[in-house]
Amino acid sequence: MRKLIVLSFITLDGVMQAPGAPEEDTSGDFKFGGWSVGYFDDMVGNAMDEQMGHPFDLLLGRRTYDIFAGFWPKESHRPVSLDWKTTIPIHGDMVEEIKKIKAEDGPELQVRGSGNLIQTLLKNDLVDELWLKTFPVVLGTGKRLFADGAMPTGWQLVKSQVSPSGVVVASYTRAGEVKVGSFAQPDASG
Repeated sequence: MRKLIVLSFITLDGVMQAPGAPEEDTSGDFKFGGWSVGYFDDMVGNAMDEQMGHPFDLLLGRRTYDIFAGFWPKESHRPVSLDWKTTIPIHGDMVEEIKKIKAEDGPELQVRGSGNLIQTLLKNDLVDELWLKTFPVVLGTGKRLFADGAMPTGWQLVKSQVSPSGVVVASYTRAGEVKVGSFAQPDASG
């Protein structure tokens, strides 16, 4: 069974839209593209290198695939070009196809960017780990990592560090159900 890990840059208010450049994703009239750049330091870069320094397969949504493909030597445009070493398009029921991919032998599956895909994964309880970089900025608008419809889930912090620029790099694993309780004092009159 393969782990499915979401790697995401997020703001303090949970925005994940367009962290890398102004033109990355302007949908919804988003004007803050590139918000992570001013806080990206060597420690954050080293954390990224560590997370990407072992075997993994990428699971990308369509928009993120197009952005990533633009950085590789052979540009990819519609329809999907399968020029990368192994690119497998998912057709049909995405959730069932991803369940099949997770059930196979192979390296971990990493999801980067891909906001719409992440929402589907979270709604269908398919995420095993979260590797988040939380940047010290609030945008007030934009696509959020945890939108309405995410399955209520408990998470356990397994690793964290804070960069000199204030970015919190944290890794979480699934920890079962959400733990609930009450701080209310029991009624003493009863």
